[in-house]
Amino acid sequence: MSELLKLSLRVLLAVGLFCTQTAAWSAPDKQLRLGTLAPKNSLYHRQLMEVGEVWRNAQGGNAKFVVYPDGSQGGETELARRMRIGQLQGALLSVVGLREIEPSIAALQSMPMLFKTWEEVDYVREKMRPAMEKKFLDKGFVVLAWGDAGWVRFFSKEPAFKPEDYQKMKFFAWGGEADQQEIMKSMGYTPVPLETSDILPSVQTGMINVVPATPYFALASQVYTMAPNMLEINWAPIVGALVVTKKAWDEMSPETQVAVRAAGDKAGAQLRAKARLEVDEAVDAMKKRGLIVNKPNADQTRAWNELAEKLYPRIRGTLVPADTFDEVFRHLKAYRSGKSK
Repeated sequence: MSELLKLSLRVLLAVGLFCTQTAAWSAPDKQLRLGTLAPKNSLYHRQLMEVGEVWRNAQGGNAKFVVYPDGSQGGETELARRMRIGQLQGALLSVVGLREIEPSIAALQSMPMLFKTWEEVDYVREKMRPAMEKKFLDKGFVVLAWGDAGWVRFFSKEPAFKPEDYQKMKFFAWGGEADQQEIMKSMGYTPVPLETSDILPSVQTGMINVVPATPYFALASQVYTMAPNMLEINWAPIVGALVVTKKAWDEMSPETQVAVRAAGDKAGAQLRAKARLEVDEAVDAMKKRGLIVNKPNADQTRAWNELAEKLYPRIRGTLVPADTFDEVFRHLKAYRSGKSK
């Protein structure tokens, strides 16, 4: 073998070795990126941080995680999109974002005045949970935790007590919920589609003057300072879940999956228990700072229930798939029947 050929082979070998080592040195660390609209340092943000820390410790090595709070990665529709294209590995979403993945989840949040207590919400969710999680898995997502964030109340600039009072007002509506907006319009209401980050400036400028929101959100976002009247009805529960992409899940070791699954269960229990307590605490805090709580009387409450009854046929098959809609009513009837015995 000529000296020139030997030299060439040594150079090629060295280059190959260098490239191999460089590839190993520059290989990206395992990352878990989670997004949420929840405010930084809120209960929801803290629970995501705990789940991320469990993942990092179980994954080992140079694994890193980051949580993006405050909607910094966009609204819930955008969070779902970012997970699909791999920019995020997971997100804590309400039904608004979850229905972008699996529409049937809307049954837990989009049926006004249906659930009377948290016990009813818990019962129906647990009955539907196995099949619902299977649907999410089929769409490429793993549900790690189920949570909620309180009851939707109506925060308005002017006092209002009955449904027709709100027909003169302009409602905040989620930008991605076109079907819901059409239903509202058909009933004589005026929805204004916006992202969450636009709510406060829109109230300030008069673009909207009613914000359907949980008390916790109204306090954290300071919406109540601009819309200081709260109607005390439990319009609908805000239900949510922490989901990760199946791709991210499959890349975890079996030991990591066990640890993260346990962390998710713990986070869900914390979210459900503490969030419900924080609702009352938030109302008390806002009342001390000027919030006016408007309580409907019996006739006004009856009017709200009648409005909900008129909405159900419009919701069935549009906002909520018909079979899922019927399933919720079956479970709720069974629960109430058992409670009456």
